[in-house]
Amino acid sequence: MSRRSSGTMLRACLVIFALVSALGVCGPALYSRFKTTLRFVDSKSSCPPCICDCPPPLSLLKIAPGLVNLSVIDCGSNDPDLKQEMEKQFVDLLTEELKLQEAVAEEHAHHMNITFGEAKRVASQYQREAEKCIDATETCEGARERAETLLIKERKITTIWEQRARQMGWEGE
Repeated sequence: MSRRSSGTMLRACLVIFALVSALGVCGPALYSRFKTTLRFVDSKSSCPPCICDCPPPLSLLKIAPGLVNLSVIDCGSNDPDLKQEMEKQFVDLLTEELKLQEAVAEEHAHHMNITFGEAKRVASQYQREAEKCIDATETCEGARERAETLLIKERKITTIWEQRARQMGWEGE
């Protein structure tokens, strides 16, 4: 089997796998929708009207007779904490809500200040490290320049010595 036909075979297998996977995922939903559509069409023409002989729903009186006697006014009359809370003025409730929001805002600001201070400390540390790197780079650059200058001087001296040696009759390699 050649390489081209094996590639074609692989593609065909992948396409078949993709179709089977798509049908496996979408098939049940499509089948149930198709089935309910057929049932709906058939039910219009062949189904007689339903006759229900169901008992009436239970009333609240039969389920829990004690609940009928309660009213909103009586709610919490036996609980002094709840009664005190219900008697608070609307302004007091708003004031309390504002105080709670202020406390949350203060806590948020405190957390933000701590985070900001930590960020400043870390930034300062990075700045010091960067300055150390800059100083080390400048030192290395200066040493490189001095070494380069010394190398140039050494080459000049070597050239002068070679010229003198040649003038004296020395034969070099």
